[in-house]
Amino acid sequence: MKKGLFINGQWQMTNEYMEVYAPYSKEVIAQFAMATEEDIQHAIKSAHAAESEMADLTAFQRADILEQLSDLFAENREEAARIISLESAKPLKYAYSEIDRTIETYKFAAEEAKRLSGEMIPMDASKSGEGRFGYTIHEPLGVIVAITPFNFPQNLVAHKVGPALAAGNTIVLKPATQTALSAHFLAKLLAQTNLPAGAFNIVTGQGKLVGDAFLAHPKVKMVTFTGSPEVGISLRNRAGLKKVTLELGSNAGVIVDEGVQLDKIMDRIVMGAFSNQGQVCISLQRIYVKEKIIDEFLEQLKAKIERLTIGDPLDATTDLSMMISETEQQRAVTWINEALAEGAEVLTGGRIENNILLPTVLLNVSSTSRVSSEEIFAPVVIVNTVSSVEEAIDAVNDSNYGLQAGIFTPSIETAFKASKKLQVGGVIINDVPTYRVDHMPYGGVKESGSGREGIKYAVEEMTEMKLVIWNNN
Repeated sequence: MKKGLFINGQWQMTNEYMEVYAPYSKEVIAQFAMATEEDIQHAIKSAHAAESEMADLTAFQRADILEQLSDLFAENREEAARIISLESAKPLKYAYSEIDRTIETYKFAAEEAKRLSGEMIPMDASKSGEGRFGYTIHEPLGVIVAITPFNFPQNLVAHKVGPALAAGNTIVLKPATQTALSAHFLAKLLAQTNLPAGAFNIVTGQGKLVGDAFLAHPKVKMVTFTGSPEVGISLRNRAGLKKVTLELGSNAGVIVDEGVQLDKIMDRIVMGAFSNQGQVCISLQRIYVKEKIIDEFLEQLKAKIERLTIGDPLDATTDLSMMISETEQQRAVTWINEALAEGAEVLTGGRIENNILLPTVLLNVSSTSRVSSEEIFAPVVIVNTVSSVEEAIDAVNDSNYGLQAGIFTPSIETAFKASKKLQVGGVIINDVPTYRVDHMPYGGVKESGSGREGIKYAVEEMTEMKLVIWNNN
């Protein structure tokens, strides 16, 4: 039952533990060690001690470790998915999908380990460069610390661990305590690979204590964080010269233009809004529909939602289950009620039944309502009518966030216009903003963060460029 810290390839127990409950069944699933300042220092020291051994590994050796890890996840797919479903209430069908993506993410990382190269510099392009040649190489930073959330406890971790190891770095992971069983399962699999001891470490515990220790330690070279804007901005402001990448969430919008075959897109709309109970950084939260097709759109949307299976996340047929906690569900209901008081209407849902917040659609929502302007991170989506695509683009852009946005349109001209005008990190044409594959560049603008994930791009963030010049005169 007690789960320790993973430091220098070994499990380490502490004096203080925190009980974690399965959100749906309420059973105690583990007691996780609460790291002390000394424990965190030990983890960073272990990662630093492993730096040279990791940096000396060949590209083939780094790739082989990541291939081994990918294969181990494939062999243990069932157990890994059930852990996710148990600890987070993610429906099993989506937990399987996450593990399948995790397998692919580590494969991408293995491939990028072999592609890490620089470029030749034509020194003689300058008059004073005659007789010289130069080239660049990418070197690992050293110790990278990663802070990850509960909603994708394997694949979001893979987007930090995979590129860090591919580039030859060492890593200390601070997972969300609620989903730390997945992190422990990752450590168990990594221990079966050829990864040097100390190259991967896990500390669990109080977020501020761990974060402050990470920021204060001179051997930590980079912080990679996925979570709330408040915490991310604070980390960035205190990081000094450490590298920082931030993925901070959004209130993603999609535009539905006239001429779209609604029956062809409705499954994607429902998935984008309600998969993982809407607890996804790019979950579809705002929908802007041309007024000519709004009635048909709402009719089809409501019919699709009514066919969703709601219940036990460990039931393979379940589409939607409980959110990560009762507190978060109550917060979402508070926001819904605020919107209703401000003039919004409920198409469906809006209440909790059997301890589960029902999939909710709100109409005619003010842009200043929290369900529209902030990230609700719940199975709630708003649908507003617009008279033009230009009005819809303005509405999507009227946000402090800018991670991804989508547009469904039969017009190439409209699609190109939207791709230029939407103020986001990624524009998805003829799909929901919830679309992501794991090798594409992924990240946002405004309060959605800085830097890019996606294995190739994360590897670049996790290395330092060095220039080498030879004088042959």
